[in-house]
Amino acid sequence: MTKIALAFISLFASFQVHAQNFDKSDYQEPNGGGAINIAVSKFDLEDGNTFYEEAEDSEKKGDYNEALTLFGKAAFEYNAIKNFNKYGQAVIKMSNMHYHLGRFTDAEQILLNVALKNYSKMGSKSGLMTSYSLLGKVYLANSKYTQSMWFYTQQGILAKQLKSNNAFIESVLGIAQVKIKKKDFTLALRDLKSAEWLASSIKTNQYKDQIKDARELIASKTTSKAKS
Repeated sequence: MTKIALAFISLFASFQVHAQNFDKSDYQEPNGGGAINIAVSKFDLEDGNTFYEEAEDSEKKGDYNEALTLFGKAAFEYNAIKNFNKYGQAVIKMSNMHYHLGRFTDAEQILLNVALKNYSKMGSKSGLMTSYSLLGKVYLANSKYTQSMWFYTQQGILAKQLKSNNAFIESVLGIAQVKIKKKDFTLALRDLKSAEWLASSIKTNQYKDQIKDARELIASKTTSKAKS
């Protein structure tokens, strides 16, 4: 794990403890008014939003290192005001930047040590589902197929609970990708067929190309194997 990722995890953990012990009354006016505290919170939220927007711009330009730094700053500001929904979004983005940079272990650690803990504390099933999906993708890229399969499966379980058809289809496609990597082509084709049927049942063509590409990949691998 890189020093940057370790520093972020340690920083967020320590700041989380500080936020829990923070007494807002220390920053209130003597007469009991809360004007100063409200102003500070607003200022932090605006800072967080600014950092987040700048990070998205950097991400679009492909400058993932700069985007990572800015998403980290946004996460810090959101955590300061206990806006854990936005905090979680920024943390997820940080993991994605590590993924794009090929730092799969860093992406994994941020998801496990920060994102999952945040969404578990919030009781957010949708946040946990997103984290599971990303962990499936990260572990797949890092050739950790057992872990990838497990997290894609967890994503599917939550997708069913939340009645999210798209998320469930994506979990099935993720599992199919794992099986392709493991050369379980027959099982992967069954998953692709299931995903195709599910997509058809909700009348979406969103996954058509992904399913087509996966089938072509299987065909190329089985053909080359037969020739050898």
